Amino acid sequence: MLDPNVIVAKAKVSSFYKALLNFALDRMIPFNKPHGFKIVEISDYSLKTLLPYKRRNFNHIRGIHACAMATVSEFTTGFLLISRLDAKKYRLIMQRLEMDYHYQGKMDAFASFTISEEWMHTNIFTPLQTQEAIIIPCEVKIHDNQGNHLTTGKVFWQVKEWSKVKTKA
Repeated sequence: MLDPNVIVAKAKVSSFYKALLNFALDRMIPFNKPHGFKIVEISDYSLKTLLPYKRRNFNHIRGIHACAMATVSEFTTGFLLISRLDAKKYRLIMQRLEMDYHYQGKMDAFASFTISEEWMHTNIFTPLQTQEAIIIPCEVKIHDNQGNHLTTGKVFWQVKEWSKVKTKA
């Protein structure tokens, strides 16, 4: 079995591995499969995800449903963060989600999220040296094929070292 980190690394430069990654994600996150999300661009510090304009993602007036846009916002930010963090060392869990809706989606849409190495150190690694857990806001924007700005989402993720996670018995 291939290491997921290897698949992600190869997906950055190979369309075959990007397709393999999308196939694997559909099975690993079955809730998202009906939406048809696909990673279309991936690099070390950015991710662009397709939200297809299809019946399963429609609201009652054949626009892209607000919840589909919220879900792709969560997926896009969470996937990029977890791909940059050591999943064996850090737990990532969504704390809250805020969405601002600007324009009705009537065609394929794309969620984009970008960070940097400096952002990771400033917002995650440095604060975790003195705090048990941190909440990081991640801004994600969705635009349609014509460039219309559909939404701005803020996904708040809690990051904590697994060694500091306490569960009830």
